[in-house]
Amino acid sequence: MTMDSNSIPMPMSDPNAWATAMNNLGMPPIGITGQPLMPDFDPTLGMMAGITPMNPMMPGIGIVPGQLSQDLPVVKEIIHCKTCTLFPPNPNLPSPATRDRPPGCKTVFVGGLPENANEQLIMEVFGQCGDIVAIRKSKKNFCHIRFAEEFTVDKALFLSGYRIRLGSSTDKKDTGRLHVDFAQARDDLYEWECHQRLLAREERHRRKVEEDRFRPPSPPPIVHYSEHECSQLGDKIKDDGNFHEAVRVLLTWLERGEVNRRNANNFYSMIQSSNSHIRRLMTEKSQHEKEMEEAKEKFKTALSGILSQFQQIVSVFQAASKQKAWDHFSKAQRKNLDMWHKQAEEIRNMHNEQLMGIRREEEMEMSDDDMEDMPDSKDSEDSGVSQAEALKEENDSLRCQLDAYRNEVELLKQEQGKNQPMRSEEDTTHSQQLSFLQQALQGMQKQLLKMRDELKQREVELENSMEDKQQLKNQVQTLKDGLENLQNTHLMQLEKAKQDDRGAEESANQTSEATASTVVSCSQEKEGPTERSPPSPVHSEREALLVGIISTFLHVHPFGASIEYICSYLQRLDTKINTSEVEALLSRLPCTFRQELTGVGASLEKRWSFCGFQGIKST
Repeated sequence: MTMDSNSIPMPMSDPNAWATAMNNLGMPPIGITGQPLMPDFDPTLGMMAGITPMNPMMPGIGIVPGQLSQDLPVVKEIIHCKTCTLFPPNPNLPSPATRDRPPGCKTVFVGGLPENANEQLIMEVFGQCGDIVAIRKSKKNFCHIRFAEEFTVDKALFLSGYRIRLGSSTDKKDTGRLHVDFAQARDDLYEWECHQRLLAREERHRRKVEEDRFRPPSPPPIVHYSEHECSQLGDKIKDDGNFHEAVRVLLTWLERGEVNRRNANNFYSMIQSSNSHIRRLMTEKSQHEKEMEEAKEKFKTALSGILSQFQQIVSVFQAASKQKAWDHFSKAQRKNLDMWHKQAEEIRNMHNEQLMGIRREEEMEMSDDDMEDMPDSKDSEDSGVSQAEALKEENDSLRCQLDAYRNEVELLKQEQGKNQPMRSEEDTTHSQQLSFLQQALQGMQKQLLKMRDELKQREVELENSMEDKQQLKNQVQTLKDGLENLQNTHLMQLEKAKQDDRGAEESANQTSEATASTVVSCSQEKEGPTERSPPSPVHSEREALLVGIISTFLHVHPFGASIEYICSYLQRLDTKINTSEVEALLSRLPCTFRQELTGVGASLEKRWSFCGFQGIKST
């Protein structure tokens, strides 16, 4: 419970109280940020009109407010009392040192009191911290104050470092600096020790109650001996239902020493009655042994019947595992038959070992009885016969186990032989798939070579068409020059004569018609070959390579692939490939690539698939 005085926060609870404190000192109230809290403050008034000073020592307010965040700075305010005033210490100074808190401390040492201080002043200053039990004032300026509760000591320690002034006097005898510290008192230590002892007693009582709760119940009490109880006990001992409880009471009385000459006959009769129960117990034991023997015989016969049925089931599995019937079962059926066969053999062997163990125990019991009771020759012959039969049964069981192990070995060999051809079949299927893939790749490579040859041919045709176009342009230019020359000659002829002009016009018309016919014929010659060979959708060798790679990629994806998936594959080869470029190329080749819509609603997706094998029939 040690608490330092600096750990008690004293925030500015009310700006009015803070303004009152600063007003009494003649200072304008300023907040933490440096801004004035009350803009209409007038230092000449001494106090704001309508605002009463708030004293933190007043009842209901208290010096120490509730615990707030430790990050906030501690602000101590001026405390006004009736006959004195307490001024807070400089916040920049270190906190006053205190001694270690004694256990159960309720007493504080107060030093630095004014010389004119009395008990009434001390009661007025420290009475608001809590109930004061006693004040021991010294002739010097210090005293000891004992509070009723421990937590009030923390409130008193908060006043350590305050400067006290009686009234408005400036005399040294009326001023002082308070120093509050923990004090070690015998009364506090005694009360604390008493409280600790009380807590220890309560803890012991609690543990005892807990132990009693888990303790097993004690046996019922035994009645004391009397003539009446003795007569009742004699009747209870003869009763089979109350015998256990009556014997316990009789044993307790005998141990207590209740037997004497007068009641010795009574005790003798009770002991005799208890002895008579031996015959009853023996008959019960023999009856239970007989029942146990009958149960053993029933169990043995039932177990032998179960073993015979298990043997029949195992023989069924053995017959089913022969080659005549085994070949007609499917692979899953054979697996189940093998598993069932093994389980049946394991259970049969387990039951067989159990039956053999029962027979060995019976033989051991019979041999012990023969050795102890009757060592006659006839009994020895019977035991020899029984041993021979037991040995025969053991031999039979060992033979059955050997046959079972042989069958398991044969089954394992058959399984290994069957697994090998199955593995070979799987290898053949894998090899066939690889061959199909290789053939498909070879076909795609051939198609790529064909596409390259066609691309080269189309490039050659394009170059030839470009040359033809240039020739046509030259011809058109020459025709334009001829027209200009004819127009010039026509104008010159108009100047010479009107008649010649008319003739010239007719000749010019004829020449223009001839030139137009030549232009038309040239254009027809140009249009003719273009109609015969339409432009190719593949414009460069790079696009032809893209077509081949995309065809190979989509050929191994028979259900199609999205444009993003195709571009991600192509970008591994060349990072400059664009999605729009690839999509435009695919859309220009409708006979080679087909776009399909898959999914419903939000899962709708566009996928491109390779349809070149169907498209070559339609083109």
